[in-house]
Amino acid sequence: MTAVFLACTTAQTVLPSQHVRVLVRKLRRIRRSPNSDSVATLIHAFVTSRVDYSNAAFAVAPKVTTNKLQRVLNAAARVVTGTRKCHRGLSQLDVRERVKYKLSVMVHRCLNGRAPRYLATLCVPVASVASRPQLRSAARYQLALPYYCLSVAFAVAGPMTWNAPPTQLRRSDVTTAAFGRFLKTVMFSEY
Repeated sequence: MTAVFLACTTAQTVLPSQHVRVLVRKLRRIRRSPNSDSVATLIHAFVTSRVDYSNAAFAVAPKVTTNKLQRVLNAAARVVTGTRKCHRGLSQLDVRERVKYKLSVMVHRCLNGRAPRYLATLCVPVASVASRPQLRSAARYQLALPYYCLSVAFAVAGPMTWNAPPTQLRRSDVTTAAFGRFLKTVMFSEY
């Protein structure tokens, strides 16, 4: 089964492209010549941006796929920090948690009017649905999930990740920066 999302083709298992791995190897070779800010900018432009591009697809990706992406991101982080593979000092979210974090922040921006309108229309609070304002999920600031059949679109992945964290995170009066900090704290505490 193949689906196309904004020119990002994903197969049954979403594999990181071979050229991203090759690029990380080449950046590792030239690590000594540019300064660390330049290397960090190149890694962000060519590696992390491509992982972040398909967050909705990676939200339901199998563990095998996210493990491969995790290895690519770990190699990129080692290039930026200049550490070796056996060094365990890197503290970052796994790919699954990173995807959940990015989707949750995007949903928070949608609910506060700080995201594109085409995404904001996909985030419907349960309290605003005519037949559901009295449900417990409305009091928990949850979003309505559309009916779906194995969909990896933002319309499904966004509300699913939004409804997962604790209720105190989903309040609308929390700023985006504070929401991001609280969410990372919750995610790191689960390790």
